[in-house]
Amino acid sequence: MSQPAIYIAVTSHGFGHAVRTATVAAKLQQLRPDIALIFVTVAPEWLLKSYLEDNFVYRQRIFDVGVIQSDSLTMDKQATVSKMQSIITQQDNIIAEEADYIRNHNVGLILADIPALAVPIAHAAGIPCWMMSNFGWDYIYRHWGESFAEVVSWSENYYSQSDRLFRLPLAEPMSAFANITDVGLTGSTPRYSSQELRQKFELTAPTEKTILLTFGGLGLQAIPYHNLQYFPDWQFITFDRAAPKLPNLLKVTDKITAHNLRPLDFMPICGRVVSKPGYSTFSEALCLDLPIVSLTREEFAEAAILLNGIQDYSQHQIVSTEEFFKGDWNFLHQNLLPPRKTERLAKDGATAIAQEISNYFS
Repeated sequence: MSQPAIYIAVTSHGFGHAVRTATVAAKLQQLRPDIALIFVTVAPEWLLKSYLEDNFVYRQRIFDVGVIQSDSLTMDKQATVSKMQSIITQQDNIIAEEADYIRNHNVGLILADIPALAVPIAHAAGIPCWMMSNFGWDYIYRHWGESFAEVVSWSENYYSQSDRLFRLPLAEPMSAFANITDVGLTGSTPRYSSQELRQKFELTAPTEKTILLTFGGLGLQAIPYHNLQYFPDWQFITFDRAAPKLPNLLKVTDKITAHNLRPLDFMPICGRVVSKPGYSTFSEALCLDLPIVSLTREEFAEAAILLNGIQDYSQHQIVSTEEFFKGDWNFLHQNLLPPRKTERLAKDGATAIAQEISNYFS
């Protein structure tokens, strides 16, 4: 690979980190088609392709685990700490192998979201490591007690050696990082007009009665779809392959089309998105001024920051898991709450990061 390349290292956790790095990478492709993209992640390749128009190298590597989960709300802390300790014991081999790959592929920079191990890999290869996120894994793990102490200090140590952090909105302080640049939201652009989507899927319900249900890459077990019977003249949209066939539920499961449809693409025709706390979904909704209805998420420290953020900047509702799983979804009939703040978040985060990468390669 003779052209200059960027190595994009993505946390092995859900889809959101892959989505927001792909959003930055898509902007970079527009600015600098001469820079090759190497995505290093176990997030699925089809997900990256749904955000990126052009070619990229897809390299599957695990740098961390984030949080091991059975679905988007259910976490296994013991499995998480065991797997992280295993990665720490193997780190020398991972660092050597990846640094060797980087030297052989003309890589000039690592962009990481947000595996700590990317930092020593970059420095072993003699290049900088820039990072982007609204939280570090040290922040999540610190709330989980003494059994995570080793992983917290290991993460903090490497984060503190990173060359630069682009701190996204809805962020924790990220105090482990030395060189912080604040940027705007990282939303992308829907591919289709509202009219095209409505025609393609024969959607006739008005916007205020069209609801996007999206719960991240892992989804939720046992979404109570039976509640849709109480909303016969409403239209619900889901990407859940396990969802039942219902007259007012559109299942978007086509991953094979040339332009893969994403939850983002349906947001402009919806009156609100119903989700769990997740930065990428919230960021895309905020960029499109789409109201957010969010479940709570206990014991995941980022969730409180995200929920606080939508209360500040979005029309919103916050719904307890009890109300969502065991109630009749009467919350959809209730008025949305207005944002607490009048100022708006900047929406140019992906462009700003891509521009800085372009400047670096110049």
